[in-house]
Amino acid sequence: MAAGPIEPALSSEVALCRACPRLVEWRERVARERRAAYRDEDYWGRPVPGFGDPRARLLVVGLAPAAHGANRTGRMFTGDRSGEWLYDALFRFGFASQPEATSRNDGLRLVDAYVTAVVRCAPPDNKPLPDERARCRPFLDRELDLLLPEIRCVVALGKYSFDQVTRVLGDRGIATAPAHPRFSHGAEAEIGPGRLLLASYHPSQQNTFTGKLTRSAFDAIWKRSREHLDGSNPTSP
Repeated sequence: MAAGPIEPALSSEVALCRACPRLVEWRERVARERRAAYRDEDYWGRPVPGFGDPRARLLVVGLAPAAHGANRTGRMFTGDRSGEWLYDALFRFGFASQPEATSRNDGLRLVDAYVTAVVRCAPPDNKPLPDERARCRPFLDRELDLLLPEIRCVVALGKYSFDQVTRVLGDRGIATAPAHPRFSHGAEAEIGPGRLLLASYHPSQQNTFTGKLTRSAFDAIWKRSREHLDGSNPTSP
């Protein structure tokens, strides 16, 4: 069960990308100026590759790296509050080797899971522009080329990710049932025989601090994922 990229060449290509001037300027400025709490750290400050088990049956898709999370650490959902929620849940449902994700070298391994994002650079205000999303899409397409033979469940974190995943799958000829599913927490759509797309609120502080996303509601997503993959009712973690 690997903890790195599914293809090293793809990971390197992602990390070297400078296709979007606005995103390049922002991610590098954040890395230079740094947050006070991390002023002594060397920020990654580059696009962030996906990572996980190359034979994963569970694919988790977020929006983009956080400015002081993955843009600092160089690994998706690592070093921020969203990652605390995500990896704690993945650990408790058997998809991760540990509940914490603090750095690229913290020993975390994903088990039957792969984590990526629609956009690979931290965007200002967490809002990538349509042309930036379009330039980044080939990376997600290439990951899907490698992962889809094994993938049986896709969890999209947030409406933006859910809409984009639905679009990408549709463009690949993978229909969703029901067609054009609407985003809501816990919404489900079949994406071909034996495959399931699940929608979840993003575990951002905006959602978790306000109570829009609770632990029990978030756990329900991973319980459903585990149930689908196991083909039977799981035991509670």
